[in-house]
Amino acid sequence: MYKGLEHTAIASPAPRRLAQWYVNHLGFHINFEYAGNYFVKAPNGSMLEIIPSEGDRTPQAMKAPGIRHLAIAVDSFDSAHQDLKAKSVNFLTEAFATQGNHLVFFSDADGNILHLIEREKPLP
Repeated sequence: MYKGLEHTAIASPAPRRLAQWYVNHLGFHINFEYAGNYFVKAPNGSMLEIIPSEGDRTPQAMKAPGIRHLAIAVDSFDSAHQDLKAKSVNFLTEAFATQGNHLVFFSDADGNILHLIEREKPLP
């Protein structure tokens, strides 16, 4: 009956700009748009819906309540990390390894927290 997450929505003061950021920086493509809303699709099929925001943004913190980050899977951490550096992405941490995984936290054009991850072994 339940298939899983179809998309995750992010509210943005500039939805088109943020959608384009995902296109330019992470290889997504805009696959659907309507009334100022944009769906961006990753190469693996996962999607984000970027919608117009209302009101002021609340402060972002790594462990504040709520959704904290979006994890971007890569097959070559070093190559992807260098690519993001060349694109002047705002990194929130230094790259590190833990339990055989390589990761680094960074933010998108609106300050949403993302992290790049290459797993030694896929999760079960």
